[in-house]
Parts: sequence; C-alpha cells; structure tokens
Amino acid sequence: MKSINLCAWLFAAALTPAAAAAADNYPSRPITLVVPYTPGSGIDIIARTFSPKMNEKLSTPVVVDNRPGASGNIGADHVAKSKPDGYTLMVNVNTFTITPSFYKDVPYDPARDFTPISQVAIGKLALAVNAEKVPANTIDEFLEYARKHAASINYGSPGAGTPQHLAMEIIKKKLDLDLMHIPYKGAAGASTDLLGGQIQAMVLPVHTALSLAETKKIKILAVSGDERVTEIPNVPSFKDLKMDDVDINMYYWVAGPANLDGKVVAKLDALFKEIISMPDTIKTFEKQGLIPAYDKPENIREKIAADVKTWKAFVEENKLN
Repeated sequence: MKSINLCAWLFAAALTPAAAAAADNYPSRPITLVVPYTPGSGIDIIARTFSPKMNEKLSTPVVVDNRPGASGNIGADHVAKSKPDGYTLMVNVNTFTITPSFYKDVPYDPARDFTPISQVAIGKLALAVNAEKVPANTIDEFLEYARKHAASINYGSPGAGTPQHLAMEIIKKKLDLDLMHIPYKGAAGASTDLLGGQIQAMVLPVHTALSLAETKKIKILAVSGDERVTEIPNVPSFKDLKMDDVDINMYYWVAGPANLDGKVVAKLDALFKEIISMPDTIKTFEKQGLIPAYDKPENIREKIAADVKTWKAFVEENKLN
C-alpha cells in the first residue's frame, strides 16, 4: 500500500510543474464558451458579447457553443465532465440552482462540480398581462381582477423549474393569488400565447417584455428589484410596491469544471470584471434588460450552494414538482 501511495505522490509531483507551466502560458489555444440554452437567450447574448472581447484581450479564438436541452442540464454536464484546463467554460444563470429541485437525476452537483469564475450580470424580470384579457393598468387593479376572476387567469412560463415559473409562484404567495400554471417548452411558445391571450399573465425578462409591449397587446405592471427600468420609468419596481423582500432577479455567471487552476481563475476573473465595465458592454447589456454586476468567485460559490438549498425547500413546501 505504501509503495502505491508513493508512486501516486511521485506521479502528482511530476505533473505539478507541467500544470503550473500550462497555467502560466494560458491561453495557448482556442477557448469554448458553452451556452446551455438556445441562441438569443440572455446567456447567449452575454457569451456573444464576451467572445470578441476575450479574443482581443487574450489573443486567442473564443467560440460560443450552444448546447441546449433539459433546462440547461446537457450543456452544464458537458462542462462538468470537461478537462479543468480553462479551455471549456460556461455562461449560466440561476436556473442552474433550481433544476436539482425538479430533476431527480441531475448528472452533476451544482456546488461541487464547477469552479465559479465571475458573476457578470443581473437580469430584471417583469410581470406582464395580456391587455385585452386582463383589464388592469396597475398591480392593484390586477390583484382586484385576479381575485374575482382567478378561474379565468392562467399564467405561463418557459417550463417548470425556470426562474420565471418560480418568480410567479413567489409573487402568488406574497400577494395571496391562486392562478393556474401552464408550462411551455421554451420562452417562444409562452410569449406567443401571452400575445394571443391563450395565457393571461407571465413573468418574463425585461427585454422580452419591452419588445412584446411595443405591440400594445400586453401591459407591463411591475419590474423586479429596487430600481425602475429606464425605458419604462412609469412602471413601478417591486420596492415601490413594498415587495422589496421578493428577490426574483436572475443572475448570470461564468464557471469552469471543478479543480480549475487558481492562476487561470484569477486571470479570467480579472478579464470578465474588465469587460463588463466597458461602455459598449454596458450599452449592450442595458438594451437587453441586463445590469452589469460583478461578484468574486468565492461569493458565487456560496450563493450557488445556498440557492440550491433555498429552492429545494421552496419547491417542496409549495409542492411544485
């Protein structure tokens, strides 16, 4: 047994200089940014904003690789099983911390199988209703109507276990509403049916809500967080509505596989912090309802672990799965 342990130690020791050299020379070949969702999503927009800037700063190609499916599990699992050398990274959102509450066989551990690098953005959500089916211009009018006509109001989401789904469930609980959930297989179908009136209410990303509101077929009644949205200054924030204890913002971060070298993490962390402070990045993000918001790796790790437990307790308590 001692000889086996000695051999293992010698093998690890022999690898250490090579690993250190690789980290010092990072990057020396193309980097892949995995997006576990379809093109056009908030994560995809972030990745495609980062890609050319990373290319310029690191002098190496950075490729965006969309791997959608199973609420992000397929793409995340690919990254979890990749070599921890900094050449396969992932941009993700807090759906990642929710899916373990809805999928019994998630093939990875969100808290242990990844190396957080940087939080890069927060995405605000909007509560919207179909303008024809729900005669409400304010949140109070919506509440009054919904309590009288609960049987005629269904709300949609891109799927069970998405932040939009749980955000509405939190709002329902906070405001004592009883609305039926209609889960869709993606945001496109849900948004189309909100416009058509097949569903009457929905929580959706601000940039999507703004686009739909241009048709005059939906009304935005409130936005998440403490601050109002510049493009719709007359729409109240949750804080304005005395709902500042309702935290349903989406947060986005970049991560790699577990055991990513600390030097690589530090280099990438500094890079992402720099990129999200660039004026053109801020402008691109703001158009999508995204707020550049940096946080360091250790804080993200703690947040992910805490959120997994919080969402599991919420889902079980409210019998949502």
